[in-house]
Amino acid sequence: MEQTLKVVRHWGAPAAAVIFFALWCVGEAGRMGPWPGLPYWPGTWALVVMTTAIAVAVWQPYLSLGLTAMLLAGQLLYVFPMMEANHWAIYIGSFIALSFILWTAPNRVRLVAGISNVVFAGIMTYLMISWRYGYGVGWFMPLDLGDRWALHYYGWQLFAVLLLIAAGCSAVGIVLRLYQERGTLFLARNEAQASLKEAEVELVIEQERTRIARDLHDVLAHSLAVIAAQADGTRYLSKDQPKPVLDALENIAVSARHALVDAQRVIEGVRDDAMMAPQPKLSDVGPLVERMRQGSLKVQHSESGTPVDLGGGQQLAVFRIVQECLTNALKHGGRGTAVRLHLDWSGPGLTIHAASKLPSSAVNGGADDGGTPSRTGRGIPGMRERAHLAGGWLTAGPDGEQFRVTVFIPYGPHALPRSEAEPEGPGVEPRTEVLGETEPTAHG
Repeated sequence: MEQTLKVVRHWGAPAAAVIFFALWCVGEAGRMGPWPGLPYWPGTWALVVMTTAIAVAVWQPYLSLGLTAMLLAGQLLYVFPMMEANHWAIYIGSFIALSFILWTAPNRVRLVAGISNVVFAGIMTYLMISWRYGYGVGWFMPLDLGDRWALHYYGWQLFAVLLLIAAGCSAVGIVLRLYQERGTLFLARNEAQASLKEAEVELVIEQERTRIARDLHDVLAHSLAVIAAQADGTRYLSKDQPKPVLDALENIAVSARHALVDAQRVIEGVRDDAMMAPQPKLSDVGPLVERMRQGSLKVQHSESGTPVDLGGGQQLAVFRIVQECLTNALKHGGRGTAVRLHLDWSGPGLTIHAASKLPSSAVNGGADDGGTPSRTGRGIPGMRERAHLAGGWLTAGPDGEQFRVTVFIPYGPHALPRSEAEPEGPGVEPRTEVLGETEPTAHG
């Protein structure tokens, strides 16, 4: 039904104009004379003008009103022939055009059209009754006493008839408009209900994710606390063990505590006061590198250019990307893996380069875990998403015997160079090279 209304709305006025013209030609065929009788028929001009007014009512409502006004003004000035008893109803074409205007036009145009047609009806009444023009169009007794007497007795009757016809045509246009608006409102309501259902589903999913995250936190918190406690206890009970063993136990305890803190930060992030939870910053990269060095990674950390203050979200993205790179290097390369990490501040944004040595199995085309087929993990996609949310991009993949990660984070619009770069932690070496991460094939 809606589709049918759209077609009628678009083509209804021209179709009505054709029907209007054809019916008049058929109805007046006997009075028009032999073919071609239309050019010699007194009502031809009025018929052509009213037909055109109907045809353009939807596309050019003001032109439609102007054509009706032109016809009435032309008759007042004796430019067009007067209406006769057999074709005065051609004036109804103005009211048919009004119905299309009330259906399709904006509110302001509809108001103008309504007022104009009331004026048109008054002029039509005068033209049809006045002895100077229509002389009663055959309806009334001879108007020998002049216009004042005729208009006093018959004017309101004819004016009321014309207004009644106009009201009927207007009612059709208004009903069609209301019906179409009703359909539009129903469609908007259905879309709103669908959106509400989607929002409810997303809310349920988010609540379930929050519940799972808290359950996971409880499990991790217990397990990591046990690991840290056991590592500390073993270290204190094994003071006579070699120093590398004690260092390894200390690293296990420290890493477990840091992992427990990170898990708590993630869980805090799902609460409404997530912004209150402390987040890692760029200044935490240095201590992170130092911890990974103690975890037996050979990290060469360097920088170039003048450091710039980044936004909080960008700093968090940089920290997490570097953390993922170093973690993957340790995971896939093992202890003693060499990693080069370089932060370049000399361009329009921070460029991070990371490179680490691929395991020999991955270099030879196999899996990096001793035979298990390589799989796509979440590390690289997660890093790429973090870089994208920070306004930049990330590329990662094998390059010969190295696995390289390149990240670009653009500076914010109000970023200013730091007069004194914050130290990133003890033991940071002079700045020079690349940033590394190890993901032999496509793991993460």
